[in-house]
Parts: sequence; structure tokens; C-alpha cells
Amino acid sequence: MDWSSLLPVFIVLSSLVPGLLIFALREDQNRLRVLLNITGVLLKLALVGLMLWGVDRGMEFRFAVPFLPGGGLVLQGDALSLQFVSLSSVLWLATTIYAIGYLEDSPLRSRFFGYFSLCVSATVGLALAGNLVTFLLFYELLTLTTFPLVVHRGTPQALRAGRVYLTYTLGGGALLLMGVALLHSLTGSPEFVPGGYLQPLLDEHRSSLILAFALMIGGLGVKAALVPLHGWLPQAMVAPAPVSALLHAVAVVKAGAFGIVRVVYDVYGVEPVQALGLNVPLLALAAATIIYGSIKALQQQELKKRLAYSTVSQVSYIILGVALMGPMAAVGALAHLVHQGLMKVTLFYCAGNFAETLGIHHIRELDGVGRRMPLTMAAFTLGALGMIGVPPTAGFISKWYLGLGALEVGWDGVLLVLVISGLLNAAYFLPLIYRGWFGRPPAEWPDERPLGTGRPGLGETHWMLLVPVLFTALLALLAGILAGTGFSPLAWSELIINREFGL
Repeated sequence: MDWSSLLPVFIVLSSLVPGLLIFALREDQNRLRVLLNITGVLLKLALVGLMLWGVDRGMEFRFAVPFLPGGGLVLQGDALSLQFVSLSSVLWLATTIYAIGYLEDSPLRSRFFGYFSLCVSATVGLALAGNLVTFLLFYELLTLTTFPLVVHRGTPQALRAGRVYLTYTLGGGALLLMGVALLHSLTGSPEFVPGGYLQPLLDEHRSSLILAFALMIGGLGVKAALVPLHGWLPQAMVAPAPVSALLHAVAVVKAGAFGIVRVVYDVYGVEPVQALGLNVPLLALAAATIIYGSIKALQQQELKKRLAYSTVSQVSYIILGVALMGPMAAVGALAHLVHQGLMKVTLFYCAGNFAETLGIHHIRELDGVGRRMPLTMAAFTLGALGMIGVPPTAGFISKWYLGLGALEVGWDGVLLVLVISGLLNAAYFLPLIYRGWFGRPPAEWPDERPLGTGRPGLGETHWMLLVPVLFTALLALLAGILAGTGFSPLAWSELIINREFGL
């Protein structure tokens, strides 16, 4: 067993081991806890960078341990998994720094950062999963490791949100388990392959394949927040801002969307999905979720809930692009997996900064906040304009490719969905931008309090809350401006389609 086969394991362990060690720390061992967090994330980034270098040069990274007839634990690094792992690792760095500043004076930090690291391990393991059995294992671990983060505050609202979260996600896990078990009974659990591996079963097991697809999409659709399986997401907003950012940008909703990408392309394949007539209902479900989420976001007066319903809408752009079954739409979908993560994590960081520094939780309280916190409001503005799809932001790039992809395969009506959702995005984001920059500031903010260097008159907020916001906002902007370069998320998405899917 050489280093290339062990590298996927080391990437998972780089957050798992620090997380387990953090659980054993006392609350007053802050420096050691920070050291373990930062060491783990930097090690993971280095290992992911090494794997990116290898995959770009055609190297194979695969670790396998058989433990089931016809299947086993398989971790592999391919272009698709590396895109999700890279996003997870970069945002783990930013969110770790943000969380350290956010929870500076909070209790139970060892418990929080322990589960936080385990959550990242589950996300990375899910991304590197080489077959459905391994994916299912990490998918369920993700549920178990995120639940303590959702209920971290221990308030009645948090505990109620946790119960709702468990009800939805464990139910979704049960559906996914049934779908995986049904496929396993037909084929075993082969490794994911470009184009899928179910083509030979189309004639003999058509009904079983349709049922398995419905079960798996139902299970994955819970975490991806597809309507009507999205009810847990707005309620989970009672969690601390770093958790909200993690749930929306990479860990949970992206895990569901990423799973749908794997099932469609690497288990079933484009031609079998079309032959079974499964792409049309998936496309309709994604389109309905996009419009519904946008309408619900427009109705929310609490900032984090508006952002939550925006996530319901925005993540379904990924599923829409997959369901269109064309190469250009697929490129747009995979690019949006990264673009949405960068933009949404920025927006939740900003919401956390507003809440922790000034006590702002509702939209009516945003008036004039740009004069008090101009850098945070500038980052919020970039994230919001990206969500609307204003050029040259990253959101414009992915939506442009989705529109061209719809025309490419003859689904012209999808353009109407994109236009309507874009107008709704503008309707619920532009008023926030206007209030922030042009509204009249109040005589005093709802709950202004000093945070480190963020004392009134000396700065906006604690530097550990401000730096991650500016970092992710800059990445979101550069992902759009540099989309035509060879190292952008768009270019990597094109590589995936060309190398992995052969579309």
C-alpha cells in the first residue's frame, strides 16, 4: 500500500484526530484548542493540494477495505470529489477562524470544536466516497455530528430545532438506506464510474431502478432542502452563525446536492436516467424549489431566515443543471456548487457580525449599518449581488451556463425559471443593500457591544470575525472575474465533465 492509496485516509484523519483530541481539553486550554484546530486545517489543505496536483496529472488515489459481499469501504480522489473537498477545506479554514472569534467568551467550546471537526471529517469522507455504501456511512455520520452543533446553545428553540432536524435527516437517511439496499441487491456496490453502471439492468429491472432512484433522491433531497423536504433548514437557523454558515455553504445542503450529482452521473448515468424518464420529474422538482424558496425568502423579516430560504432556492440550481442532462448545464451546476458556497458563507458571516456586534437580527434594523460596518456591508453586498447573478460575480457565471445549457438541450422554458428567480432574488436582496447603505442609522443600535478590537470608533468588529468575511467575499468575486482562467471553479468543472462524465 503506497502513499497514493493512503492519502484519502489521511485527508479524513487530518480533521478527525484533532477533533477527538479537542474533546479531551478543558475549557481554559484555549491556546491548545486553537493550535489543534489550525494545525488540522492547514494539514488538510496541504494534503488536498497534493491530491489536486496528482489528479491534474492523471494519478489515481484509492483506498479500499472490503467488509460486505459485493462492496466495502472505498475512498478515492477524482476530479469531482476534489472539487467538493477543496471547497470544504478552504471554508473550514475560514469558518474555524471565524468560530474562534465568535465563541471567544462562550462556554462548551471544546465540545463545539470537537463536533465541528468531526463534521468536517464526515463531509470530506462523503466527498471522497468511492461507492454508495461508503457514501451512506459518511452521510449518516454527518447527521450525527451536525446535530450537537444545531442544539449547541441549549435553548428551548435550539432543542426544538434539533428535534426537527433529526426527524427530517434520519428519515431521509432511512430512505437513502432503502434505495442503496435495493440497488445493492441487484448489483452489489460497485465503485462510482463515469456514465454509471446500471445500463445492463434497464430492461430486466426497470421498475426496481425507478423505485431505487426515487428513494435515494428522496433521502438526499432532505439534506439538499428540496421542497417539500426543506422544513428543517429555516428552523436550524437558531444555531450559532458559524454553524449556519457550515450547514448552508458546504456541510449539509451541499452533501445532499453532491449526492444527487453522484447518483445521476456515477451510478445511473445520463442515458439510463433519460431512458427511465427520471430527469423530467427531477427537473420539475428543482424548478419548483427554486421559485418556492425565493418567494418564501421574500416573505421573511428575520435576516437569517431570509438567507435560509435563499439557500433552499439557490442549492436547487445545482440539481436543475444536473437534471437538464447536457454538458454545459452540468458545468454550470458544478461551478455553482462552489460559487454558492462562497457567496452564502459570506452572507452568513456578515449576518453573524451584525448580530454579535450590534444586535441586529431583523431586516428593519439594518438601516445605516453600512456607515458603522462598511467592510462587512461591502462583503454582504458582493454576496447578495452574486446571488442575484449580477456580472462579474460568480453567481452570474454559473447562471449564465445554466441558461446556455437549457438552450443547448431544448429546454427553453427553464430560462423563464431563471429569469423569475433572478427577479425574486433582486426583490429580497436589493432592499437589504439599500437599507444598509442609504437607510438612516438609529440613535443607538439594538445591542452594541465591544468585541476585541471592534470597539466603537476603533473598528468594525473582532478581527477574527472580519477577516474571514473579506476573504470569502474576495474569493466569490475572483471566481467570477477569473472564470476564464485555467484554475477557476468553472475550469475545474469543465475538467470534471470532460474527464469524469464524458458528456
